[in-house]
Amino acid sequence: MAYFQSKPTAGRHFLQIPGPSNVPDRVLRAMDNPTMDHRGPDFGLFGKQVLEKVKQVFKTTQPVIIYPASGTGAWEAALVNTLSPGDTVLMCETGQFAFLWREMAERLGLKPELIQTDWRRAADVPGIEARLRADTAHAIKAVCVVHNETSTGCTSRIAEVRAAMDATGHPALLLVDTISSLGSMDYRHDEWGVDVTVSGSQKGLMLPPGLSFNAVSEKALKASESARLPRSFWDWKPMIASNATGYFPYTPATNMLYALDTALDLLLAEGLDNVFARHDRHAEATRRAVRAWGLEVQCEDPRHYSSVLTAVRVPEGHSANALRAAILEKFNMSLGNGLGRLNDRVFRIGHLGDFNDLALMGTLSGVEMGLRVAGVPHQDGGVKAAMDYLSGNA
Repeated sequence: MAYFQSKPTAGRHFLQIPGPSNVPDRVLRAMDNPTMDHRGPDFGLFGKQVLEKVKQVFKTTQPVIIYPASGTGAWEAALVNTLSPGDTVLMCETGQFAFLWREMAERLGLKPELIQTDWRRAADVPGIEARLRADTAHAIKAVCVVHNETSTGCTSRIAEVRAAMDATGHPALLLVDTISSLGSMDYRHDEWGVDVTVSGSQKGLMLPPGLSFNAVSEKALKASESARLPRSFWDWKPMIASNATGYFPYTPATNMLYALDTALDLLLAEGLDNVFARHDRHAEATRRAVRAWGLEVQCEDPRHYSSVLTAVRVPEGHSANALRAAILEKFNMSLGNGLGRLNDRVFRIGHLGDFNDLALMGTLSGVEMGLRVAGVPHQDGGVKAAMDYLSGNA
């Protein structure tokens, strides 16, 4: 069976979760190509092409390492290549994914030190700076920040984090998770002084799940020479050595690399600045719809609004999960659920990747009809507010 749906319905399913995002038809067709010999001469040429092209999205001239894995694998690769058992890492708990990255660090034998937030704003930049200033012994070896927290719809300002770190003169590495932001929001690995950027294929890059990435700085590569956490599959050294000629040290996900090559062509042909502006515009239209409904955006600080997704709080006494279930049953649309402490408190609207005005209007229409069907208190007019904004800012 090519596609499983327990209750077949007419029309195309609306997948409006904050990733995996919808895959363009051109990318799906690229995956259909026959698998080539990953040790043959054509693959070397193809591999070098893809490895160079992907640097443009990270905005780096440094190596970008591609693993056949989910973003979780890229988290682990970033940690094990740069750190040693017992190292202290400073992390900001901006939401569920920051929480999970911290859990991984603990399981690997690291000592995460957490700066808490209320999950309604981005990383606490003054808190990071204050903690680093207090660490005169330089026990903290890395600062880990999630750029776009997918569970909350809050985006951290990485340039400000780097500026705060530089102001203290602290030598800690900066590790950043861009799994849900790369290819959808402006990100600058080199300019912002990031040491390891972590990402995944299934969101802004418009691919199925299955590829993960580490973009690495010279400082991170130097740290990897003395890092003592165990690593084999995740080791950067053999990857970088093989990648120099376009090859991989083990069997690569060849057909996913075909898809990546095509997706990169689509992003670069549109122009990254245009891609980012499109996401900004759809995010603003969505927030206007939410306010017109009389509902509340989970992210409280407008400076931290995400252009990838909008997490929406349901009124007290009502169930976000029941609303999502009603929308799925009645209108064949999937929305993101609340994660961790936000379970049943929020639903998440994804507006990223292969997405346009009509797709957004269909999505918001499904939400507004769903609010009515599920009996969630709201005001009418969210769809109109978004439509007025989009038609006035074409």
